[in-house]
Amino acid sequence: MFDDVDIRALSQRPGVKWRRAAADVLPAWIAEMDFPPAPPIREALLRCVDEDLGYPAWDSGPDGMPLRTAFAERMLGRHGFAVAPAHVKEFTDINQAVQAVLSVATGPGDSVAVHTPTYPPFLQTLAEMGRRVLPVPYTADADSWTFDPERLDTELARSTCPVLILVNPHNPTGRALRREELTVLAELAERHDLLVVADEIHADLVHAPHRHVPFGSIGPEAAARTVTLTSATKAFNVPGVRCAVAHLGPRRVREALSRPSRLYGEPNTFGVAATLAAWQQGDAWLDGLRRTLAENIAVLRKELPPGVEFRAPDATFLAWLDCRALGLDRDPGSFFLEEARVLLNDGSAFGPAGEGFVRLNFGTSAANLREILRRMTEAVG
Repeated sequence: MFDDVDIRALSQRPGVKWRRAAADVLPAWIAEMDFPPAPPIREALLRCVDEDLGYPAWDSGPDGMPLRTAFAERMLGRHGFAVAPAHVKEFTDINQAVQAVLSVATGPGDSVAVHTPTYPPFLQTLAEMGRRVLPVPYTADADSWTFDPERLDTELARSTCPVLILVNPHNPTGRALRREELTVLAELAERHDLLVVADEIHADLVHAPHRHVPFGSIGPEAAARTVTLTSATKAFNVPGVRCAVAHLGPRRVREALSRPSRLYGEPNTFGVAATLAAWQQGDAWLDGLRRTLAENIAVLRKELPPGVEFRAPDATFLAWLDCRALGLDRDPGSFFLEEARVLLNDGSAFGPAGEGFVRLNFGTSAANLREILRRMTEAVG
């Protein structure tokens, strides 16, 4: 399943990943893998079509929305984080959830702390909502990425910053924070009375020997000030089903987002069915995917173009590549598109800290990845 990727068939898809690429271009940009969904997900979606597309009975059932219990069971069983199903709310996607939380927890002119470089839609959200970015820069160390908590402490003391958006595992660097690092952040959050919005959508894609540690699991104080966001869409490669959940630790956020009851919409039948199938029946498929991604990281180590610096991600199927040493006469995204016919995300979209970088999606077959890297290598000469 993971080795047999038919590029010709994929190129006929109507989705944005392939539609944005010309016929002779290999797309390795947006965070969507080239693999088919897990069989249980496909079967669940077909059952929806065959059996019932009417109004769901979630609200009238004895247990309410089934995603809430499924999420709680997965968080406890997979990550050791006990959450109350009654404190879980569904959203269309992570971006909607972030905007909803910011709308009730911040005001225009407030700063929002976020590790940089930053997932582009979060930058767009902050700009559109009139919030300022308080950057928490990731800097390169020997083989990974780190940040300076003392600098963050100082800057929080100088600013009006009620919220930290914590993307962990991080996009685009792939960094999965260790428990001791999260403990330091939890101490800072308590000291500065921060609400923490923990985007943990890549939690199921952490590569061994690393482990995902939910921020809310650090302790009761952290849990009480944390909104934990996740979705099955990234790990199980079904972004089009549009379904996410949030554990709303802070009571004030829960209450604010409960009224009016339908302002933030409701989940759809397909999204719920796909998510339940992924979390309850998809782990065998996920294990195979993670093995494939680990093998592709090994390919990247061996076959990246000379002069491109690479720190293997702790998680995800995204590689953050430092191209500054190439001395290019244009941004690296444009260079590789024009000269290699490979579509990547240019790092400048992730903010000023991303200039000179590209993000490469290696969620594809080893053969396709090697062709992408061959083209890039030929382009740099």
